[in-house]
Amino acid sequence: MIYAKLATRASLTMLIPLFVACKTGKPAIEKPQAFSGIYPHLAMYNNEGECGTGAVVPWGGDLWAVTYGPHLPFGSSDKLYQITPDLKRTVRTESIGGTPANRMIHPESHQLFIGPYAIDSGGKVRVIPYDKMPGRHTGNARHLSDPAGKIYYGTMEEGFYEVDVKTLAPTCLYPDGNVKKEKSKGISEAKLIGAHGKGLYSGQGVLVYSNNGELSKEAMERFDAPSGGLHEWDGKQWKMIRRNQFVEITGPGGITGNKNPQTDPIWTTGWDHKSLLLGVRGNNTWRFFRLPKASHSYDGAHGWNTEWPRIRDIGTKEQPDYLMTMHGMFWKFPMQFNIGNTGGIRPRSTYLKVIGDYTRWNDQLVFGCDDSAEKEFLNKRKAKGNILGPGQSNSNLWFTSINLPDSLGPNTADGAVWQREEVKANTPSDPFLFTGWSSRSAWIKNESKSAVTFRFELDKDGHDAWTAFKIITVAPGASTNYSFTGQEDGEWVRVQTDKPAKVSVHFVYANPDMRTSPAPIFTGLSKQATNEGGLLYALGNNQRTLAVLAQHVENGIAKKTGYYELNEKMELQKKSNDSVEQKINQHMAIYKDAVAMDNASVLVIDDAGRRWRLPFGNESYTELTKKGALRVCREVATERDLFNCHGTFYELPAENADGYAKIRPVSSHNLKINDYASYRGLLVMSGIDIKANETLNNPHIILSQDKQAAVWVGAIDDLWKLGKPTGHGGPWAQTDVKAGKASDPYLIGFYDKKSLKLSHKAASEVNFTVEVDPGGEGNWMTYQKITVKPNETFNYHFPASFQGRWIRFRSNQDCIATAFLTYD
Repeated sequence: MIYAKLATRASLTMLIPLFVACKTGKPAIEKPQAFSGIYPHLAMYNNEGECGTGAVVPWGGDLWAVTYGPHLPFGSSDKLYQITPDLKRTVRTESIGGTPANRMIHPESHQLFIGPYAIDSGGKVRVIPYDKMPGRHTGNARHLSDPAGKIYYGTMEEGFYEVDVKTLAPTCLYPDGNVKKEKSKGISEAKLIGAHGKGLYSGQGVLVYSNNGELSKEAMERFDAPSGGLHEWDGKQWKMIRRNQFVEITGPGGITGNKNPQTDPIWTTGWDHKSLLLGVRGNNTWRFFRLPKASHSYDGAHGWNTEWPRIRDIGTKEQPDYLMTMHGMFWKFPMQFNIGNTGGIRPRSTYLKVIGDYTRWNDQLVFGCDDSAEKEFLNKRKAKGNILGPGQSNSNLWFTSINLPDSLGPNTADGAVWQREEVKANTPSDPFLFTGWSSRSAWIKNESKSAVTFRFELDKDGHDAWTAFKIITVAPGASTNYSFTGQEDGEWVRVQTDKPAKVSVHFVYANPDMRTSPAPIFTGLSKQATNEGGLLYALGNNQRTLAVLAQHVENGIAKKTGYYELNEKMELQKKSNDSVEQKINQHMAIYKDAVAMDNASVLVIDDAGRRWRLPFGNESYTELTKKGALRVCREVATERDLFNCHGTFYELPAENADGYAKIRPVSSHNLKINDYASYRGLLVMSGIDIKANETLNNPHIILSQDKQAAVWVGAIDDLWKLGKPTGHGGPWAQTDVKAGKASDPYLIGFYDKKSLKLSHKAASEVNFTVEVDPGGEGNWMTYQKITVKPNETFNYHFPASFQGRWIRFRSNQDCIATAFLTYD
């Protein structure tokens, strides 16, 4: 497996230079220590509430990167970094910080513009001060009328500048929203719809700009509030193109700009609460398409959770290869994508890292990430208890093979074209991506007072030629599920109705989950209730170490064994620090009441009072969780949580991104993980079998010199390698149920082989209704009606084509019932 090979390479780092030197007779470059492609010495820190990587760009043989703080339009403690091929890093003294995510290579002047910096081909850095060009720089674009002499800068608060590439003198076109009116010298504001600007690009005679958020109270709380906007400017006035959340804007020219600006397409990505959006501008016209979402952690109408999704060429000059990141999915993106030629988009795999930018450098991919935010912003929930965020914000780069985007999580995804919407008769929906998955189904609901006929059409090749292939009539107030066959093939699907109606059409896609046993990198993490654990806390005040309050865990009871700190060299050293120990005991203790458990399953009651049920793993997790021996919920990637519950890791979106309703299982395991945290871009876990590791020599496990403390270190996306999600349980277990009352929702999405046992203790037959919420929107649809006779058990194996996120049950009479599901 590729994972094992990567782990082996990391462990043999010290041997490779010797081999190369013998083979070539030349001194080899010896790279420093890495874990799953993350080099601890390259971690980037600031003194702000967040430290994300805004841009990574190869230039002059080196790699350049900038970090950003959360809202710092006039500068910050963030830095500009220069990294050489042997991974030696220079923190440039010219650094002035801020919140930059812009980058552009200007061919005519041979300069890289990154953040407020202009870097020539020899590595000389010039700076545009924030007093001359204030704002959170989010994008650059080629100039409409003087592309050789000027470039555009755009800011997140709708400030726009043109900058002379020789003198770096900025001219304000529209003032940044952070600048007081009396200082804007009477220049009119752009006054665009939406907030939280993201993308900027030019071509076809216009400058295009995206907003992905909103500032309203409603947007801070509701994931589906109206938000964002896509705008274009013709050099004189602004025009809104679409009222939705948009992020990336680019074209086949990427960060150098389109080579044929009048004819090359402009691409944009975005989303709403239903699905992803993909727009293309060609021949002065915009067309929009929809794609399914893999992760909902990027949702949130405020726009804070997205960072900077990108479309970037990671190929070579001879063979371009465009990679798109959007909502936790790596996508293959066709460089020829344009109106009338829209074929070729394919899902690759899913990921957990929060990625700000990426590039190809020295035949590797380098991802700039947003790993640890000291200020967890709106991502608060009671399941975490009173746990603190990291003591200091930090992030890191992630170096991987070129093929890694094909190697991570399964690409199960879902999305709607209509969600409880009033639609017009004979009016097609946006096209929705149809190819790339072996299992595809549509959930269809009619909330109108008369029957509605749904006409499904396919665009086979992406040439905008549509053919009807399925007609489905749904009775008033009814719903249905249709599984597409392999014979129904095409790039895009769209739907229209025969009459005005209130309807929903939600697509759910999956491919087989082929994961099996855990990768060797996890060997040494304890499977027993007795292990060497530890509470983890990343220290602040530029100490840049991870505190480990080591403890021996015996059947759920923890006893302190010592205080240690993990440093940049990945040395776990015994220390003495009473004040830190006190802080850890007070603020980092494991919260015992994160979840509840009964005979049926794990019960979660979220901060809004909604009830959710999750599968059980091994029964040993029940007592250990009740005793507080296992951390359940913690943020280890900015503005989303890792939820480790009863033997399964889940990705858990923030509450304002709909929280548990959109939870996604990552992998199941039999490990007794005591605690986990983010440190220097690494995922660190405690709960080690130290005796076993004395002989295992697993490079991912760090032992203290006295062998009384240990931690596991790797990347958060290593968790996919534990194996596919499994579990058992249900919403009812000999439960007293009331006629017509729905059970709690029980998670069924993202699992592979699914089966159901349904029984009751009534004296007569009972009619059960099985309902499914395909996307976690609370939009329940009937899947089946089942009659179960007394003293019988209904057994059912869900077909591979069945896909949905939540399942629940209703009974037509009062009875004691069991609904038990098994996921293998």
